[in-house]
Amino acid sequence: MSEREMEELKKLLKESMPAVRGPELRRDLWPAMRQRLAEPAIRMPWWDWALLAAAAVVILLFPTMIPTLLYHL
Repeated sequence: MSEREMEELKKLLKESMPAVRGPELRRDLWPAMRQRLAEPAIRMPWWDWALLAAAAVVILLFPTMIPTLLYHL
């Protein structure tokens, strides 16, 4: 690579990357983290349980369908 190409590459890289103003954060993240930890856990919807039950019934009634079920996962 020639010197001119290197300079053009540096220029393009500087234009594509945003300038970093400082290493410090704009705000404290700990209050948001405490709030997120205080929120209740995500519950599993009823249709997920229904799909799980249907898959269990299919496996119990038709064990030869196991490879087909695994393929669709």
